[in-house]
Amino acid sequence: MSRLPHTPSTAGSPSRFGHYWKLMRADRPIGTLLLLWPTWWALWLAADGLPPLWILFVFSAGVWLTRSAGCVINDYADRWLDPHVKRTKDRPLATGAISGRAALMLFAGLMLVAFALVLTLNGLTIGLSFIGVFLAASYPYLKRYTHLPQVYLGMAFGWGIPMAFAAIQGEIPPLGWVLYAANILWSTAYDTWYAMVDRDDDLKVGSHSTAILFGDLDLVIQGILYALFFAAMALVGQRAGLGWAYWASIGVAMALVIYEFWICRDREREPCFKAFLHNNWVGAVLFAGIVASQYLD
Repeated sequence: MSRLPHTPSTAGSPSRFGHYWKLMRADRPIGTLLLLWPTWWALWLAADGLPPLWILFVFSAGVWLTRSAGCVINDYADRWLDPHVKRTKDRPLATGAISGRAALMLFAGLMLVAFALVLTLNGLTIGLSFIGVFLAASYPYLKRYTHLPQVYLGMAFGWGIPMAFAAIQGEIPPLGWVLYAANILWSTAYDTWYAMVDRDDDLKVGSHSTAILFGDLDLVIQGILYALFFAAMALVGQRAGLGWAYWASIGVAMALVIYEFWICRDREREPCFKAFLHNNWVGAVLFAGIVASQYLD
């Protein structure tokens, strides 16, 4: 496949800054929120309440920086594929508005700023950050060789969880790993909704995803993934000694997920994308339950 030629700027087209902003998906904050909620779950659980403000800032800013960097490297890896997918054909690298070299420089800059923030934390957290960089940089290439990029996304998106426990407690207790496993299950499930949007296009171009792997059993396996996620979150609540507010939040989150299955029952593109976005509320409700349980119980 030959690369599309650079598209010259025209009146009314986005500025160069606008193209970079779009490349980082800064105009679409849902990915940042889906990464932020599990990180905040971990911070509040590790600190048993409000975490130290500097650590809260480092991780919150780090979420935005690493998510932005992840989007950049994802589009760099897919710059030959995106022009052939309806949802991604207008992305800056797909149209040639930004060069591959410029994208790599932006990725490196974002990760360097994030690493500079991590350097203010303890040695264990700094060491764990190198694993995070590897996960973020290698994730986009998984769809070429395996049907499980959504699982790997969960590993990359959730790496802030063990880092949060390391930053606050100086170690990663079993609770941290249970929460990390729960996030992998959740991320795999909600990103499968996202993959179901692109399933027809991915089949045409030879890309891989859990949506393709699951086939006609997609809704059944989605149900299993969400059931395991809530079971893991129940174990988190039990190990952390959380009270009624947290258990109520699990009930509300389960109702939200049931709604997602209802709207996706016919596997149509728009409802599946809506279900993906809807997981923001699942993460927010569980975070509210953790905080409320710590202050009310």
